[in-house]
Amino acid sequence: MLVYATSLIFIVSALFAMLGMGGGMLHVPILLWFGYPLKTVAQPIGILLNGLTTLVALITYARNKLVDWRGSWPMSLAALILAPLGSIVAHRVDDQLLIFLLVLMIFFASIRTLISAKKIEPKAYTLTTKHRLIGIFVAGIAAFVGAMLGLGGGTFISPLLMWLGYPTKRAVGTSAFIVTLSSASGFVARIGHVDTSWVTICVLSVAVIVAAFIGSTLMAKKAKPQWVKYAYSVLLIGVGIKLLLPIM
Repeated sequence: MLVYATSLIFIVSALFAMLGMGGGMLHVPILLWFGYPLKTVAQPIGILLNGLTTLVALITYARNKLVDWRGSWPMSLAALILAPLGSIVAHRVDDQLLIFLLVLMIFFASIRTLISAKKIEPKAYTLTTKHRLIGIFVAGIAAFVGAMLGLGGGTFISPLLMWLGYPTKRAVGTSAFIVTLSSASGFVARIGHVDTSWVTICVLSVAVIVAAFIGSTLMAKKAKPQWVKYAYSVLLIGVGIKLLLPIM
């Protein structure tokens, strides 16, 4: 069971690293499909793997100068503060409701990414004060909701940065920075609820670290943003349908 789960998580982690996301949106469903409990394994381990994926991706993007450190720190701070609150709230919410909300996030991300895939890549960007305030608000809410569902918030943050005018590669690099911080703080708030073996944690962690390195390197050097977005959207739609069927 662990072998199959690890293989699937490796594949999705590589893809999500190419988008500046951690993959928690699919890590959680994969762990659920293989019988792991939602709140004591799937969600806390999902957010841990999410953070590891974006951390490795962040290193790659930083080396290629694709991270807007200066422009993103207010959004990062908001995400860092609100993610633990989402993790705490998760234990007071019904499992079925959490899964339903996760499906909604999956469909939202797929549709939003398909829309952005058709847009022309901007050559330059300038954040206005209005855009900065919107970014802080959305990043904070994204981190809260993401941590509540076992994610890192990249579902909203990457599309948000693209909407603010960031070129795709700059957006995913900057998103990796914000999501790494929100995942770290979200996992810390859940660490006391983890109930699984260290073998499982270590095997899955190594898999996502390797996958994130491969995915982020491909995105930084070779991948075409539009093709990555289309592949990501199709994958999410399929997962959303799969998750939705058992609770309908």
